[in-house]
Amino acid sequence: MGEKDSQSTLLHGKYELGRLLGHGTFAKVYHAKNLQTGKSVAMKVVGKEKVIRVGMMEQIKREISAMNMVKHPNIVQLHEVMASKSKIYIAMELVRGGELFNKIAKGKLREDVARLYFQQLISAVDFCHSRGVYHRDLKPENLLLDEEGNLKVTDFGLSTFSEHLRHDGLLHTTCGTPAYVAPEVIGKKGYDGAKADIWSCGVILYVLLSGFLPFQDENLMVMYKKIYRGDFKCPPWFSAEARRLVTKLLDPNPSTRISISKVMDCTWFKKPMPKSLRSRANDSEIDLEEKLKQVQQQQPTTMNAFHIISLSEGFNLSPLFEEKKREDKEEMRFATTSSASSVISRLEEVAKAVKFDVKKSESKVRLQGQERGRKGKLAIAADIYPVTPSFFVVEVKKDHGDTLEYNQFCSNELRPGLKDILWTSSAENPTPA
Repeated sequence: MGEKDSQSTLLHGKYELGRLLGHGTFAKVYHAKNLQTGKSVAMKVVGKEKVIRVGMMEQIKREISAMNMVKHPNIVQLHEVMASKSKIYIAMELVRGGELFNKIAKGKLREDVARLYFQQLISAVDFCHSRGVYHRDLKPENLLLDEEGNLKVTDFGLSTFSEHLRHDGLLHTTCGTPAYVAPEVIGKKGYDGAKADIWSCGVILYVLLSGFLPFQDENLMVMYKKIYRGDFKCPPWFSAEARRLVTKLLDPNPSTRISISKVMDCTWFKKPMPKSLRSRANDSEIDLEEKLKQVQQQQPTTMNAFHIISLSEGFNLSPLFEEKKREDKEEMRFATTSSASSVISRLEEVAKAVKFDVKKSESKVRLQGQERGRKGKLAIAADIYPVTPSFFVVEVKKDHGDTLEYNQFCSNELRPGLKDILWTSSAENPTPA
């Protein structure tokens, strides 16, 4: 094998690229093997020149950032991000069971089977929303199944974050797949990302139970009018409880549409999984919340260069792509050359200014608000990871409370209080002429 061939199949001396699994307009996905662990991954390879030419670089960065923020058993896991001069490499969990769409294409599912997939979907979407991430393109083609039949949400290419809301508190970008998109998204008057995702979940549940779409017409405008009016009918085989839930999910008025918390509290949703289905999944006896904690606790104590790329500055990859940093972007993580004790002292100063209680260790700090917010007292955890003896990455995340209140705290209190200890590369801060 020639030198060129070796470079094309061996990536960064760590991954061996294998067969092509699929491709899109801007990326190809390959089967790859981690030579250090022997584990298989799905390697998404994105051509840098092409995405820059069509102005898609921000979307790629957003997809990477979103995947890093949502570690959940029912979401495809991001392992690491690498880059060369011409390509971006995204190593992800390899999900071998295919798309949920392939199951639906064969016909409607039994109600208990549909409920199982819907429970897993709602759990994943609720977790995304708790982290301020809105998927905006939920559909069966973006729901994969692993070897045990567990659902995995993928493709965060159209996702966005709560910090992208305008001053009216709404999103304004029209996106998504027509048959699954909420009426308020089509209307272009601004929309709540969580409410729009809930609508898409409603369309998915309808499709799982019926085998066809609730809103369909050869004429796209006619279909949009049906979506606007919420003009659909449930087939006679829907149970009364399923019919009620679907109707509440596909409410064309976002202000009266059912919320995720109420979905999870409804009788139909809470019905337990039949034993016949439970036995098909090796991990199904494990409580989902416990499994989630296990996933979240799998954090490295030290970091390599790729962790810096993926964690510092909220997945700011701009030094790799010679692009300027967006100054208005709120971040959840930062790099610093200040000592761990200095970072802790600065966090204590911020906490004291807003009358938060502080608990600390050598590498962890927990800030606890004294006043109750929308979802109890706001609590924030900061973990300090050493990269070298004089270089640290600090990860700040919500530990308890409301996501919006957390984002406001980060924007108004935390970032201003830490601003002078943030590390940026010389490429991001060019010397004035």
